[in-house]
Amino acid sequence: MMRPGPASRLLLAPLLLAALAACEPAGLGPAVPPAPPRDVAPPEPPVAEPGAATLAARAYYARVEANYLAQDLLRADGGGADAPYTARDLAENFIRIAFYDEFSERGGRLVPEAVENRLHRWTDPVRVTVEFGASVPAAQRATDRAAVAGHVARLSRLTGLPMRMTAWRANHTVLVLNADERLAAAPRLAALAPGIGTAAIESVTRMAPETYCTVFSFTTGHSAVYTRALTVIRGELPERLRLACIHEELAQSLGLVNDWPRARPSIFNDTEEFALLTKQDEMMLKMLYDPRLRPGMTLAEARPVVEAMAAELMGGES
Repeated sequence: MMRPGPASRLLLAPLLLAALAACEPAGLGPAVPPAPPRDVAPPEPPVAEPGAATLAARAYYARVEANYLAQDLLRADGGGADAPYTARDLAENFIRIAFYDEFSERGGRLVPEAVENRLHRWTDPVRVTVEFGASVPAAQRATDRAAVAGHVARLSRLTGLPMRMTAWRANHTVLVLNADERLAAAPRLAALAPGIGTAAIESVTRMAPETYCTVFSFTTGHSAVYTRALTVIRGELPERLRLACIHEELAQSLGLVNDWPRARPSIFNDTEEFALLTKQDEMMLKMLYDPRLRPGMTLAEARPVVEAMAAELMGGES
């Protein structure tokens, strides 16, 4: 069974920024502002030969994906007549997925535990970039970068949240790493997310075989507003499983953080029935960024609003 990993609401320590005032020498006029930074991706590492652990993992996950597909799982049809749901189902699924955390930290480890929390989401634009481990093949890099870009554009259309692919001041980095690269990833994780905890780092460097990918969304202090996110995807996964990770983790990073076994059709459960966003998932993303909700709302405050939105989206069905 796939465990997509913790879509954790982790806290970043507040950063103290010191600004230097620009002085204008007398008689020289205003200073010329610097040219804006170019939106250029950093050079990628040359493709390296994969290690034995990566080769073994590729073979293993190819068998896993083939087994799912043989059972008509990892569907890409968005849900159909075989997976009906009502406005009441939509509202309850949204509440369980948006207002409960999937994981908690206990004893220095991230453990599955559904705990009620406030609504969390982004308010500023999301700037997404993708980095690859050295042993990820060039063709896979191109495929995955295109898949991430397409999904980012779709999520932006659904939510109305400005999102784009850019290497300039990225605040959501997607790491596609093979086995050896994950094992050595701690310094990069700490650089991308200052203040990330030991438990979160170890969930990546010691990623369990049943975990295919993971995402962390970060707030500052006690805020309910996300300011940074970090996704890690196993590079060894075959294409359908990697695409499933891209769909789920990037959507979870926006605030749909929990998995709920009764949500169907949906990618926000652990059944692996659906690989890609379903129609119900699209509705939940629209609800999450509806202006009638706001970051920090409690479930008690939000429930009547959620129920009204679900009824509207379902055409008044109950």
